[in-house]
Amino acid sequence: MPDQTKAPPASPDGGTIKDQTLATALSERYLAYAMSTIMSRSLPDVRDGLKPVHRRLLWAMHQLKLDPAAGFKKCARIVGDVMGKYHPHGDAAIYDAMVRLAQEFAARYPLVEGQGNFGNIDGDNAAAMRYTEARLTEVAQAMLQGIDENTVDFRATYDGEEQEPVVLPAAFPNLLANGANGIAVGMATSIPPHNAGELCAAALAQLQVFRDRKLGLEQVALHADGTARAEFLDASLAPMLAAIPGPDFPTGGVLVEPPEAIREAYRTGRGGFRLRARWEKVAAKNGTWHVIVSEIPYQVQKAKLIEQIAALLEEKKLPLLGDIRDESTDIVRLVLEPKSRTVDPAVMMETLFRATDLETRLPLNMNALDAERTPRVMGLPEVLWSWLEHRHVVLVRRTEHRLAAIARRLEILDGYLVVYLNLDEVIRIVREEDKPKEALMATFSLTELQANAILDMRLRALRKLEEMEIRREHTKLSKEQKGLQALMGSEPKRWAAIEAEIETTRKAFGDGPLGTRRTETGRLLPAVLVDEAAFVEREPITVILSEKGWIRAQKGHVAPEAELRFKEGDQLHTWVHAQSTDRVVLFATNGRAYTLKAETIPRGRGDGQPVRLMVDMTNEDTIIRMFVHAEGHRFLVAATDGRGFLVKGEDLLAEKRTGKQVLVTEPGKEAAVCVEAEGDHVAVIGTNRKLLVFPLDQVPEMARGRGVQLQSYKDADTILADVKVFTRKEGLTWMLGDRQRLETDLTTWRGNRAGAGKAPPNGFPKSGRFG
Repeated sequence: MPDQTKAPPASPDGGTIKDQTLATALSERYLAYAMSTIMSRSLPDVRDGLKPVHRRLLWAMHQLKLDPAAGFKKCARIVGDVMGKYHPHGDAAIYDAMVRLAQEFAARYPLVEGQGNFGNIDGDNAAAMRYTEARLTEVAQAMLQGIDENTVDFRATYDGEEQEPVVLPAAFPNLLANGANGIAVGMATSIPPHNAGELCAAALAQLQVFRDRKLGLEQVALHADGTARAEFLDASLAPMLAAIPGPDFPTGGVLVEPPEAIREAYRTGRGGFRLRARWEKVAAKNGTWHVIVSEIPYQVQKAKLIEQIAALLEEKKLPLLGDIRDESTDIVRLVLEPKSRTVDPAVMMETLFRATDLETRLPLNMNALDAERTPRVMGLPEVLWSWLEHRHVVLVRRTEHRLAAIARRLEILDGYLVVYLNLDEVIRIVREEDKPKEALMATFSLTELQANAILDMRLRALRKLEEMEIRREHTKLSKEQKGLQALMGSEPKRWAAIEAEIETTRKAFGDGPLGTRRTETGRLLPAVLVDEAAFVEREPITVILSEKGWIRAQKGHVAPEAELRFKEGDQLHTWVHAQSTDRVVLFATNGRAYTLKAETIPRGRGDGQPVRLMVDMTNEDTIIRMFVHAEGHRFLVAATDGRGFLVKGEDLLAEKRTGKQVLVTEPGKEAAVCVEAEGDHVAVIGTNRKLLVFPLDQVPEMARGRGVQLQSYKDADTILADVKVFTRKEGLTWMLGDRQRLETDLTTWRGNRAGAGKAPPNGFPKSGRFG
């Protein structure tokens, strides 16, 4: 540790060197950086809703007199003034901020009117600042209204040569109307845009609650009684939500967030909003149709959205969509064509909403700097009330400024009356006295201001000194002064004046095309059921299994008689038609069931892969049955000892590679058959050529086990040869060579389960199998 008693050593340039730990030095500097980012870059002020760069842009344009009635000026000139006088950062960052203020698809109420290429909704950048021009809009003019009347504080710029406003008067509720986004150090803000007319209506509703509860401004001040302020803000939420159903985005769209979630988000200042594109079904030729998307979600670039949908189409992840076309001009128009006319439009759009940016979730995090420059997350009532408090401060300061100006003018008018009544004496004093100002003040008891005003008059102004005119102006100003003094002495009158200002703002920006709500609200999520499989492309395949256990898949449904190639000494064992999204079940001689996803089975012209590499099976185990899983199907499984049971198809599915033990057999015995249980009777035959037929309902349904005896065998060498489930009315069939034989009279072989059976009909295959 350094010796604290000694003075810090001097550096060669005359300064001092201070010993400090690295952790302390870093923490102090990082804290200063963090505070600078939060206060001077990323978070907006709750009073005017602007970040420093936006505020400096508007102030610089105001200084250049770029009001809506004036001509345009090059953006390079504006950016140069902002960078040189107020904002010592890169010109690209300043110009980007200015471009965003002018983009109608980015700002709900643009503060800058641009002339030239200011970018588009596809995501294309604006032209260089040397080509574009700009001026202020009516909204920006409302933000600056009264700034020259001492309504806000000013501070020195970074170099001390200029003055800039700390905050704008903001006669327009800009923070909520245009929203804000920013990322600071350890905190962020995300405020969606809203409708200005609805915001003004909500502010008036909040003032009504304020009046009804007979509150005063001091009672609900930021550092006054926290309980009274909180109760007032909570009470004003409901009437405000009646006026504000939700955000209003410049690009429109459909808000599908539940009202309860919207209320909670506005109450706490944190939440989110689900926004969907607006679409409609349009009939086409020959009974076909397509979908027109006319509005896309806020902050979604149209070009990237189309690229995203096209990429998903290429990857076959949008099976219901056939094609997409962009027919947009200055109006968004995306044409979505279905793959088939039988597709339900709502289902197709639901798949697109889930997989693409046609539906987005926009976060709400109303984090802003309050009137004391402290970052806080505020609910909707507090944000609006902070704006109203600011408007009250602006009103008081503007009134005080006007009262001071009136008092000054009345004082001068009083002096003019003296001149009018004593014009000859005043002229004599001015002509003959060495110190006319002091002489005037002594002779007529004038103030210094009055004396200076008289002396500053030109001779030509003397003809204007008519008593009636002076007294008329004096009376008018005195009346205005009395009214302003009454306003300053009554808080209710001040709030009434603010209400009138808000009503003026509502009429100016809440009516007409600019004030029309663009985002549809009040619509709940449609009850559209979409199978998750609809997101995956389904295509027909044929799964082929060879005698030596090689499995592969071919595209399309290949006929069994088609020429299939195998390794030398190998041949076809079994095959099955499937879809690429199906699950294929293998039932082996060890009584275990294995599940393969069809999409994982090797495809192509090769030999495929051995089954034992895909599922955990020993080399001795062979496949008895391969089938595609389908909901609701049942199977009859049996071992060589003649025991078996019914099992649901779901119970044969195995999520792990080791499979699932279904049929438990005795040592020396193994699984023999797995047949689909579609019918009402069972035919079973052993190697002793005894056939038995009995009702299917005599066989129990189990998930796992040995089962029951299907057929009894007296000879120890006799085993089960084959089993078949059939419908009695249709009769029992079997294959004899290439021909199918049918037996409908089964009286001879009918019996009960576990019987011995009798010799099969004439013509039954010597192999003892039904084929």
